Amino acid sequence: MRKILFFVLCSLFIFSIGLAQLEKADPNTWDFGKIRVAGGIVKHVFSLKNDSNDNLNISGTHASCGCTVSEIDKKVILPGESASLEVKFNPQGYFGRITQFVYVNTDSKTTPVYKFTIKADVALN
Repeated sequence: MRKILFFVLCSLFIFSIGLAQLEKADPNTWDFGKIRVAGGIVKHVFSLKNDSNDNLNISGTHASCGCTVSEIDKKVILPGESASLEVKFNPQGYFGRITQFVYVNTDSKTTPVYKFTIKADVALN
């Protein structure tokens, strides 16, 4: 009986840790998981929401390396609206765990630069 109770308590503890990690998921981070170089370019679309009462003007985007490119669909985001930020990663020349960043430059006084992160485990085959 003690073994069963111990097993149930351990299972509940592990389950609660998993739920806590799900709740803390960062909407500005995307993990592609395992990808293959031969699979070519992968992409993800982030959402950038303007939570302020003013227009959010986008002055540009740039990535941490040439393997990652980005494109935003709006240069002005009205209050309460969102823009789509498409990020593409080319795994050619990479192997193992990678982390790359995309920066969106704005005229916001509180958040002049928004940072988006992509991750992947790149395999050769």
